[in-house]
Amino acid sequence: MAQKKPFQKVLVANRGEIAVRVTRTLHEMGKRAVAIYSEPDRQGLHVRLADEAYLVGPAAARESYLDIEKVLSVAKKSGCDAVHPGYGFLSENPDFADACERAGVTFIGPPASAMRQLGSKTAARDKMSSAGVPIVPGATCSTAEEATAAATKIGFPVMLKAASGGGGKGMRLVESADEMKNAWERARSEAKKFFGDDTVYLEKAILRPRHVEIQVMGDREGNLVHVFERDCSIQRRNQKVVEETPSPAASRELVAEMGRIAVQGAKAVGYFSAGTFEFLVAEDGKFYFLEMNTRLQVEHPVTELVTGLDLVREMVLVAEGEKLGFAQEDLHARGAAIECRIYAEDPSNGFLPSPGTIENLVVPSGPFVRDDGGAYPGCTISSFYDPLISKLSVWAPTRERAVARMRRALSEYVVTGIRTNLAFHEKLFAHPEFAAGRYDTGFLERHAAELYGYPALPADRVDAVTVAVAIAASRLERATGADKANEGVDGARLAPWVAAHRAQRRFTR
Repeated sequence: MAQKKPFQKVLVANRGEIAVRVTRTLHEMGKRAVAIYSEPDRQGLHVRLADEAYLVGPAAARESYLDIEKVLSVAKKSGCDAVHPGYGFLSENPDFADACERAGVTFIGPPASAMRQLGSKTAARDKMSSAGVPIVPGATCSTAEEATAAATKIGFPVMLKAASGGGGKGMRLVESADEMKNAWERARSEAKKFFGDDTVYLEKAILRPRHVEIQVMGDREGNLVHVFERDCSIQRRNQKVVEETPSPAASRELVAEMGRIAVQGAKAVGYFSAGTFEFLVAEDGKFYFLEMNTRLQVEHPVTELVTGLDLVREMVLVAEGEKLGFAQEDLHARGAAIECRIYAEDPSNGFLPSPGTIENLVVPSGPFVRDDGGAYPGCTISSFYDPLISKLSVWAPTRERAVARMRRALSEYVVTGIRTNLAFHEKLFAHPEFAAGRYDTGFLERHAAELYGYPALPADRVDAVTVAVAIAASRLERATGADKANEGVDGARLAPWVAAHRAQRRFTR
């Protein structure tokens, strides 16, 4: 039965930027937000913003954020009506959703039954195929020999994937029968390590595809809509790096058809709340079901920017038993939005995580710039969790202007004390092919030399001394007339601290 009663207090069962983002919407709705934290996250921003906060265990996620009993103990002790799981951790765990309901706490998300039908990628493929959703030709096999035979029948190249996986883990591209045995063993080993399940399956590899996903939203009474698309084709090792809407490669007719199919698939499993259908779009325009994420996506801000919706708010209202306040014909996307994931990682060293203490943090702002962050000056980016600092998003009336706005915003973003991927993003947005919207899921690998090939600053020098040296370098550039890189639009001068930070990224000494 639907709740039909507004929540007074909600447990945010997550950490970092997504916990901050959910807390802010709860406060706007007049609800109290309760945070949980592990020992390393004691001083986290999400803890500081919450109305109450409770320790749930040590650094290891399985002993804190993934411990269902501990999380629900906080929910009951603090008197919460509901739990919002964010993304990651317990967000797609049907056992957690069931446990919430047994404890008398509403799970703000889809039903556990839908999660179970879609949690295994192999089961999801079968379910979606029966619902009329196009899927990539593939097979589930028990041995490397069976996989080789199936791949030979389907046609190489094929992609091995973890049945319970995500985030690029447990995936291997296999281009010939000779490569299968080694790839099979490595994919299974990685799947077991990250997901506790070594089941893998194979799919026909779609060459040079676009990765386009459809946001869906539904209520408990069966009303379902799609909220347009996001292009997530800029990926590194099958992990999304930049997302945008609308897709530069998808016509409005194609998006409408993908949206219709996504709603059809969601209804087939009795879905409600927010969810995302991910598709591969081939060069010939045909699209194929990849997976469904039964949660809020990391990249949801770009959808919010073009539609004006607050997807977290809609999830809360649906969990309270409210009907969707809009029909498909009421939804319209305006302009273009792009998101960059800002990570504490070293692009010059294989994008290895760069944990440590942030000394200085200056976040860009200005017209139509949004930064969903969970960090602040003096906070520590932990080595125990995903090193995401923030998600920088922009909106503009056209894609061309959105790209220009993102370039400006990136140039203003200052993080010292740790390494980040900011310089990588600046190079990407300056690349003429990306600026023209001509890219696919292999873009970063093909252009690695251009995008990753810049010198690294020593970690112990990304501090005030480095900035001072950068300022001196910037002044030298001006004195020698070599400071064109520090000019803005129409020759306008950039602020000295912006020019200094740009110089900091360009010089190693």
